[in-house]
Amino acid sequence: MKEKISRATLDRIPLYYRTLKILNDGDEEIISSSKLSKILDITPEQIRKDFLDLGQFGIKGVGYRVDKLKRGIENLLGLQYRWHLAIIGVGHLGTALANYKNFPILGFQVSALFDVDEELIGQKINGVKVYDFAKLDAVARRKIIDIGVITVPDTQAQKVADDLISVGVKGIWNFAPTKISVPPGISIVNEDLSVGLTKLSYHLAKL
Repeated sequence: MKEKISRATLDRIPLYYRTLKILNDGDEEIISSSKLSKILDITPEQIRKDFLDLGQFGIKGVGYRVDKLKRGIENLLGLQYRWHLAIIGVGHLGTALANYKNFPILGFQVSALFDVDEELIGQKINGVKVYDFAKLDAVARRKIIDIGVITVPDTQAQKVADDLISVGVKGIWNFAPTKISVPPGISIVNEDLSVGLTKLSYHLAKL
């Protein structure tokens, strides 16, 4: 496998994994790049190149072993582990993420929710308790938190990130529409929903 995978390839890998998991659960043993191409609308040539970059080799004229390919992608993405999430900000988006049913399937578990609203603190969403964010340090001593999911207003996002890092969180999934600064050794992924909408607006305007 290449030491560094391109961003474009990395964006496609979760699509491959989701499809392979469905096929594996359906007891399908072999999949060809042509069949995957029809499912995902990605060219067979691109699929073969991506899999080659991942160190996954198919059998010429036959295809790829679904279980082997799935395990290879799991190892690449670290999905053989169970990662614990804490969602900070239990508004509409935070609540929707807390109720997302595919997290466990992918190896993620929401272990804690945080907010500052006294009416929300103490409640449970999808079986997970909402804690006072002021007690983050105490909760983090009792619960594993690998990834902090930030769904707070942009003005609060940097402080929330700083507090998460201070209690040992190494990964941040940021939904706040602002850039967050993190020190070396901390992984961050930004999900700016407005970017996707403005791209869609651009394409619609060109129709």
